[in-house]
Amino acid sequence: MGNVSHTITRGAAMPGTNFSHAADALVEVPKDRQFVTALARGLDILRAFQAGDGMLGNQEIAARTGLPKPTVARLTHTLTELGYLSYARRFRKYELGASVLALGYAALSNIDVRHVARQPMQQLATTLNCAMALGARDRHSMIWLEAQRGPAAIAITYDVGSRVPIASTAMGRAYVAGLPEAEKVKLLDAIRRRWRDDWTKVKTGVERAEREIAERGFCVVWGEWLPEICGVGVPLRGPDGVATHAFTCSAPIYQTAKEKLEQLWGPRLVTLVRDVRNGLAGRHSMPESMRRPMRA
Repeated sequence: MGNVSHTITRGAAMPGTNFSHAADALVEVPKDRQFVTALARGLDILRAFQAGDGMLGNQEIAARTGLPKPTVARLTHTLTELGYLSYARRFRKYELGASVLALGYAALSNIDVRHVARQPMQQLATTLNCAMALGARDRHSMIWLEAQRGPAAIAITYDVGSRVPIASTAMGRAYVAGLPEAEKVKLLDAIRRRWRDDWTKVKTGVERAEREIAERGFCVVWGEWLPEICGVGVPLRGPDGVATHAFTCSAPIYQTAKEKLEQLWGPRLVTLVRDVRNGLAGRHSMPESMRRPMRA
């Protein structure tokens, strides 16, 4: 399991598609008079930086965002002045600044579901010897908000902040299955336009996941995102029945069997998500003054 050839890293993408973090960062500007395009472009500059990237220059940022280089230069200067980027004069490149970290920490600290789910996720990851993750939608991706691993689940190195495709992973498909029909149609149409060459395969997988979740509460993905990876996914629905987050258990295919995912992992994950939902309901019913502050 420790063999480097089996290590699944954060840079992996959906095989056979043009999925990339850069492509996912582009904004489809709505026809909305209240929409501030300059702000959206500035945020796209920040989204161009991904885990493991190191520093980026204006030319690299322009290539990733599709923005003109002069526009990028003005925006990176502004973001540097505000502390959201740091500029290395020696290399003429930028990296994310401390202000971005402060925002991220504040966001993580205020996501109750992470704190409610952390301990049961760790317990289940240890019991099943798998990698567990909690995620939320980030445009056409899912971003990991919490991650736990079993004692021997070292082959999957994704962590908090990692992004994976929404269309081909168990977590992503579970989330899609829990959306209201109108929102689901809109998202799938965007996915169809973005991954046109693979749309038939993607559509088949999403529809299968919907049927599985309707029948047994979880969906199974076996080597569809990455040929080495399998997993199960379950949506976490809010009080209105709409998916707000999704959970997944995953492992290298050589480590488990499909029957195990269907007969053990899936039902156990469904139980975990039900317990988390009940825990959240109990926490939200407490007066604000009684809630203990939780660390990120």
